Amino acid sequence: MKTKPFLTLEDTRSIAAAAEAEAQRNGWAVTIAIADDGGHLLWLQRLDGAPPISAHIAPAKARTAAVGRRESRVYEEMINQGRVSFLSAPTLEGMLEGGLPIMHGGQCLGAVGVSGVKSAEDAQIARAGIAALGAGG
Repeated sequence: MKTKPFLTLEDTRSIAAAAEAEAQRNGWAVTIAIADDGGHLLWLQRLDGAPPISAHIAPAKARTAAVGRRESRVYEEMINQGRVSFLSAPTLEGMLEGGLPIMHGGQCLGAVGVSGVKSAEDAQIARAGIAALGAGG
């Protein structure tokens, strides 16, 4: 039987705290979502002033990055380059920059999705959260 690493509640709290700190350092009101490797929501945090829609977009970005095992930005770029058929891909709803997988030892542990500011800034916040864990995004 094989074993694989997974996100613990402590890991999730560390990621969320680092992501929140990055958002607050920059004065950005966002929603932070963390999903497990199957795209199931482990954490949702909407900072004061974050737009209500961000509470829907952030988990979708996290789910897309987790099940796709790649940044959600990749799907956005494919669609923008004319591969519009990806709009019909099942389970992929958050095909916008701001969702990053949490990779460790070649395994996807889950993903962080952020929404509320410019897409590159969303991704910056997600990266800061993942960095706190010591895993690559």
